Amino acid sequence: MIPYVHQSISAADIDAVVNVLKSEWLTQGPTVRRFEEELASYCGANYAVAVTNGTSGLHLACQSFGLGPGDLLWTSPNTFVASANCARYCGADVDFVDIDARTYNMSVVALEEKLALAKRNGRLPKAVVVVHFAGQSCDMAAIAELAHEYGFYVIEDAAHAVGGEYDGEKVGSCRFSDLTVFSFHPVKVMTTGEGGMVLTNRKDFYNRLLNLRNHGVTRDPREMSGEEGHGPWYYEQLALGHNYRMTDIQAALGLSQLERLDVFVEERSELAQRYNEAFTDLPITTPWQRSNVRSAWHLYVVRLRLDKLKRSRREIFESLHRAGIGVNVHYIPVHLHPYYRKLGFRDGDFPEAERYYQEAITLPLFPAMTGAEQEYVAKGLKEALLN
Repeated sequence: MIPYVHQSISAADIDAVVNVLKSEWLTQGPTVRRFEEELASYCGANYAVAVTNGTSGLHLACQSFGLGPGDLLWTSPNTFVASANCARYCGADVDFVDIDARTYNMSVVALEEKLALAKRNGRLPKAVVVVHFAGQSCDMAAIAELAHEYGFYVIEDAAHAVGGEYDGEKVGSCRFSDLTVFSFHPVKVMTTGEGGMVLTNRKDFYNRLLNLRNHGVTRDPREMSGEEGHGPWYYEQLALGHNYRMTDIQAALGLSQLERLDVFVEERSELAQRYNEAFTDLPITTPWQRSNVRSAWHLYVVRLRLDKLKRSRREIFESLHRAGIGVNVHYIPVHLHPYYRKLGFRDGDFPEAERYYQEAITLPLFPAMTGAEQEYVAKGLKEALLN
């Protein structure tokens, strides 16, 4: 079975992890700090906070500006559930903004229309989580203008997009957002096994992220509210935080992977281009890219032109699996999951995302993929579509 994605682990990665295992530090220590500093520098952001995974990063990002009960967060329906769940963890309400028909990212037109209506109705979102689907950045400059006009925080869910670019800057610079969250799960562009990172240019958010990541506890006397004169063992809990700390073991792998991140993105881009060339005459829609964006190509998704095909998406999907091609589907629209249906969402609420879901298939794409494997996938897709 050719998987839809697979991590790329080198001898250097293994050596980096072994070196930490032989060191004095295993949990959060100096290697985590170095990973934070180097990724922040790579992205052009002021601060970075390593966390256990992308989901915990989204949760902390929401908490950094005080999202809570009575607040509202909007996100894309075309994403993994974590992009919405982060608001629910904070007790906030969730709504969605439909996607653009070409990029499958949040539609700026739909966002602007929904904001105007929300202002008239007197309930604007406190935050919008924009999702860089498949590795392609959203139109961040336009979203930042709307954030300024309507007064909401912007979180970039960049779980797919580490190594990508927007307007000549790395995703994660936070030029057009308040915070950016990366994921380093093995299916992502680079990996730490499990892990994530939150980036920001705001010192106040950075300090809150650090505190909330570690149980809400501080050992800094300047932050304490208790009486002076305690011993060197003393600490205080300032907030209800979490144990969202990354280990030095994971950070060592992340540092080693970061050295090859640009190579990973280039290899993914080349694979995507070869797919595009192979599929020119097939009844499918290949990924469309904005001219000012360099995708990280976490996923390569095609849309089936079902009106031109004799087989259903399920039949094509199962045919490819029988042929040993591990295709997948990204994503089931979040608002159609039972949990969110119980909150009042229904079929037809976000028609473009639902239409996209009915037609989408994710094809295998990862740096270690061989030319022969890619040719086999392309041939298998043609046979599944045309037979």
